[in-house]
Amino acid sequence: METDVLIVGAGPVGLALALELASQGHRCVVVEKNDRVGYAPRAKTTNVRTRELMRRWGVAERLAQQSPFGVDYPPNVVFATRMGGWELARFTNAMHCSPQRDERFSEHAQWIPQYKVEQVLQGRVAELAGASMLFSTTFTGFTERDDGRVAASLVRRGDDGTDEAIGIIARYLVGADGGRSAVREKLGIRMEGISPLLHHVSFVFRSSDLERRHRLGPALMYWLVNAEMPAVLSPLDSDGRWTFGCPAALAKGDPAELIRQALGFDVDIEILSRDEWTAHQLMATQYRVGSVFLAGDACHLHPPFGGFGMNMGIGDALDLGWKLAATLSGWGGPALLGSYEIERRQIHQRVIAEAVANHAVLSEQLAARHIEEAGAAGDSVRRDVGARILASKRREFDSLGIVLGSRYRQSTVMLAGDDTSADDDATDYRPSARAGCLAPHTWLQEGTAHGASLYDHFSNSGLTLLVTRQALKGAAAAVGAAAAAQAIPLTIVAPKCERLGQLYGCNFVLIRPDQYIAWSGNSVEEACGALACVAGRVTETQSPQDINKETTCTAVEIH
Repeated sequence: METDVLIVGAGPVGLALALELASQGHRCVVVEKNDRVGYAPRAKTTNVRTRELMRRWGVAERLAQQSPFGVDYPPNVVFATRMGGWELARFTNAMHCSPQRDERFSEHAQWIPQYKVEQVLQGRVAELAGASMLFSTTFTGFTERDDGRVAASLVRRGDDGTDEAIGIIARYLVGADGGRSAVREKLGIRMEGISPLLHHVSFVFRSSDLERRHRLGPALMYWLVNAEMPAVLSPLDSDGRWTFGCPAALAKGDPAELIRQALGFDVDIEILSRDEWTAHQLMATQYRVGSVFLAGDACHLHPPFGGFGMNMGIGDALDLGWKLAATLSGWGGPALLGSYEIERRQIHQRVIAEAVANHAVLSEQLAARHIEEAGAAGDSVRRDVGARILASKRREFDSLGIVLGSRYRQSTVMLAGDDTSADDDATDYRPSARAGCLAPHTWLQEGTAHGASLYDHFSNSGLTLLVTRQALKGAAAAVGAAAAAQAIPLTIVAPKCERLGQLYGCNFVLIRPDQYIAWSGNSVEEACGALACVAGRVTETQSPQDINKETTCTAVEIH
């Protein structure tokens, strides 16, 4: 069997990568050792950036339809002593899950279990001619051939229990096979950092009467803050399924009784699964060896506090996916794939630090003496704890500065001048047209709940030149001619939108397929010169003087 890209792992990262490649006409095979990925709770937040990517891939509406509680479900996070106790604090519109239109992004976040996200992605991948999925198939090893292709060995388990050896030749191999990555192990790449941070236990259980018994109202999460059984509780699905997580040290004895103890009242509980897991702060020492790449948890692990994990992995899939597609299509140069690790490592470092900071303030750290005591003394303690919660936990549930504001400050395929500005605060997203930033979003139609997004006009398979002033549309034709001469796909977009000039602060913006800005400025000549660099055709062996001469640009950074 031959293919362009072999992807090991059919979780959200592997499926997103397959979707990116196959939607651009490239062949890929996804292999997964299990017969399906499963119903473990795992991620439950699909954040605004990932939902924007779902819109880009044409499946955002499908995902919304799979929401077990509907997209109008109140996106609250409630802190209380117990489900039958005192409320301490409340965050509304957590993770920006409210479906109300927001100028800053094209899609709201969504609270949905990971297995439903996987179902949507699998369904779309199955519709694409270039993609195939092999479940019950184990990756056992590979060799890299002299021509740079990868020869991979697989074992597929048949319905009758017999094993079949399969060989696949691929241009590229991607390990998207999780924290215990077999691909990473075969490469001999180490994970470095701190482990363990803390041991946790999660239960999935079903209760027919929990929802009607408590008086805290609907919420995405309930943080139970008490000295006896601190925990986090979340509704998982519409059939009465919930998740319950607590420190492993407290998970002794009958799990149903532990959960009732945390709730503060008696309800029917059917335990469906138990999952022991460890929080890590780890990154792979490298993300690539030759034609083999790592993505998602295979190259970074962090505590799941803030809802970053699955979303950051899907971001990896997009970054690597468009670069693989450009290389396979022939317009991506040798520096393009090399930029994958340079760019994504910066994002991983920032997000991991944020997740670790969130993990440092858990329910057990928030509990205080007398917090469950009735009367004035208890009221005073609860007010103090509530104030601390509002001050310390807001950034965990309102992190647009991380989700949309994280930047690529260094890259071999962007042209940026000196930039010493600070990163956005975790909760404060400030749209910017600097190279390395996500293109600022705006709606192009007024008076509708969801008008045409500016992002809908960007190319998914080539570069986009955004012209912010209609009067300059004719001048932009020169950039189109330069791109055509270099066989670089370019779409010129000049919307009738007066806000664009003020929002971007420049006349021309060169935008990559992942909607990140590669260059911005006012000169058509500089835009023409930037094309080769953005396409990865400027190599590290060239000096800055050579690059400036070739691209007629004076602000190239080489790393």
